[in-house]
Amino acid sequence: MATWAERLAGVRGVLLDITGVLYDSGTGGGAAIAGSVEAVARLKLSPLKVRFCTNESQKSRGELVGLLQRLGFDISEGEVTAPAPATCQILKERGLRPHLLIHDGVRSEFDDIDMANPNCVVIADAGEGFSYENMNRAFRVLMELENPVLISLGKGRYYKETSGLMLDVGAYMKALEYACGIEAEVVGKPSPEFFRSALQAIGVEAHQAIMIGDDIVGDVGGAQQCGMRALQVRTGKFRPADEHHPEVKADGYVDNLAEAVDLLLQHVGK
Repeated sequence: MATWAERLAGVRGVLLDITGVLYDSGTGGGAAIAGSVEAVARLKLSPLKVRFCTNESQKSRGELVGLLQRLGFDISEGEVTAPAPATCQILKERGLRPHLLIHDGVRSEFDDIDMANPNCVVIADAGEGFSYENMNRAFRVLMELENPVLISLGKGRYYKETSGLMLDVGAYMKALEYACGIEAEVVGKPSPEFFRSALQAIGVEAHQAIMIGDDIVGDVGGAQQCGMRALQVRTGKFRPADEHHPEVKADGYVDNLAEAVDLLLQHVGK
């Protein structure tokens, strides 16, 4: 395998996943992962450009940033690329009026969106809102449309809270795809447009950037498909089997964000 110097050569920008890399969500707001607060602070003092990328869809971007600030992170709302604001822009541009199957915590992001006579369905991590009744209502909306449109805020299989692993939106998205015979449009990781918008925000080309995440497919695989390099942390949803994934191989595996930042800062500008 190439040396770390070779793997990290020419990096100018860093995209950071949030859940599972910075903190584990859960009751009481969750908890920062050991060393991550200091790692972010060190990274932001370096010459590297930093952008936070999340598929979080149970909280508004403002609520998520407020939580991270309370946990001690130096982060502002303008530094975060999140799927809900990007979805709202798509809805407006295409004249789409959504039926929402989402968590109440992110509903405020859609306050200025027209939802009369829905001509699409937007699904996110609705948590307890994923009842049979609510899933069936979304199914019926789609089946009544001549050209059904399903937009999903991510397609993760699961994520980690402090209490353990939690089923993510991808499982429910797949159920609606199967039942309706359609393919969802994914806004969020691993969508190439999502990664490109984050890179554009910091003015860095894909070959100059590296993604740090805990999801071997959504974070690592998605970033690599865009021409970026990617590291997987052994925190969050990481499983040892990820290091032997049949399709995706990270450019490096690190125990946590602190170790990743140590390596980046050793080789920045070299």
